[in-house]
Amino acid sequence: MPQRFSVLMVGTAVTLTMLASSPPATADNKRLNDSVVTNVYTLQHQAGCTNDVKKNPRLQLAAEWHARDVLTNRGLHGDLGSDGSTAQDRASAAGYPGVVAQTVAVNPALAINGLEILRQWYFDPVSYAVMADCAHTEIGVWSENSLDRSVVVAVYGRPTPD
Repeated sequence: MPQRFSVLMVGTAVTLTMLASSPPATADNKRLNDSVVTNVYTLQHQAGCTNDVKKNPRLQLAAEWHARDVLTNRGLHGDLGSDGSTAQDRASAAGYPGVVAQTVAVNPALAINGLEILRQWYFDPVSYAVMADCAHTEIGVWSENSLDRSVVVAVYGRPTPD
């Protein structure tokens, strides 16, 4: 840490070089991901739902795949993956048997918070409709960050009746 401080004192050019060559940021985003689940639960109840949306590991895996894809492929901002896959394709590949929908939040910064995510989704009629749909009783959330981009993906599931 002391070396970084002394390098920062040398000049901006050196600092920019260090930042440009830094590896992608990795963080434990569990608290952020869990807060998205909590916010969806709250929003659904405000919309009149009586169910409890529950985390599903298969939906989380589908969300993880897409979040990593959107993070590394700068042209992506929505539902389609770089390979043309849809949220349903990814959920099926992850072993989820039901029908799914998805919301994606992209922030051009290292960090993103729950308020920014909700602002993107709440005021977008399509995203709001997905979040407020009482049939979506399962959810998987994943977020990824780089130094200049944060991505959060939520995959909402409607389980197939047995």
